[in-house]
Amino acid sequence: MQETIEGITYEVIVVDNGSTDGSREMLRAEFPGTVLIENVENQGFARANNQGIRASRGRYILLLNSDAVLRPGAAARMIREFETHPTTGVVGARLLNPDGSFQASYADFPTLRGELLLLTRLSRIVRGPTFPSYPERASRTRREVDWVFGACLMIRRATTEAVGLLDEEYFMYTEETDWCFRVRRAGWSVVYLPDAEVVHWSGQSARNAPERKRSQLYRSKWLFLRKHRGAAVAFAFHVTLIAVSWLKLAAWLLRGMVARGTERQYSLQQVRSYRLLLGQL
Repeated sequence: MQETIEGITYEVIVVDNGSTDGSREMLRAEFPGTVLIENVENQGFARANNQGIRASRGRYILLLNSDAVLRPGAAARMIREFETHPTTGVVGARLLNPDGSFQASYADFPTLRGELLLLTRLSRIVRGPTFPSYPERASRTRREVDWVFGACLMIRRATTEAVGLLDEEYFMYTEETDWCFRVRRAGWSVVYLPDAEVVHWSGQSARNAPERKRSQLYRSKWLFLRKHRGAAVAFAFHVTLIAVSWLKLAAWLLRGMVARGTERQYSLQQVRSYRLLLGQL
């Protein structure tokens, strides 16, 4: 942390969400000044981050994923945004892949139309391959946005006092979307900063459980739509999700019946995934 943050008084709070890989022991041995909050089991993104926020004392709070690393000057640039723009409530960084290539960093709020386009994959034709996030060419300048990705998100403490903490009804995914929605609704701005860079090993925490990732993602989107777009919109999304999932299950099943080798194995994996998803809807 000292290599990436200079001239700033800071504290480091680590919330361990039930890890079993020796992370806690490593932190105690190598970083004794770190505040360590230990959960017996995974409490989810929102609840764990709220634990850290409640334990913090600073004017600005930085949420940083365990698979993200600040580049030098990033934190200072984010703080400077707050100091020079009093109405900015949340700041997001420019996320980069480990090889330095561009990674999507902000997106539009979910709508029924947008989610239907994503479910049917028509979004690739109508809105482009990165929808609802924005491509590199649209991410080169500072801009006010709907929401920024929670891999690296800084928020004013005053903003958290005005809108509350992360909604713990979200276990995984869309919790930062909901937070930014409430921040903007309260009159604050959400700002993306391309000159605050963070290297992000995207999706590491969910890579070993793709079926769980898919079901959690859809549940969180449904929750957002119900909360902010209304019960009718959430119901329409749910019905469409079931219908599209059945169609995809049938398509993968047919493909698996005629495919061979690795293609067959992949098709059968998708069949199992959609069966699991439909069992949870």
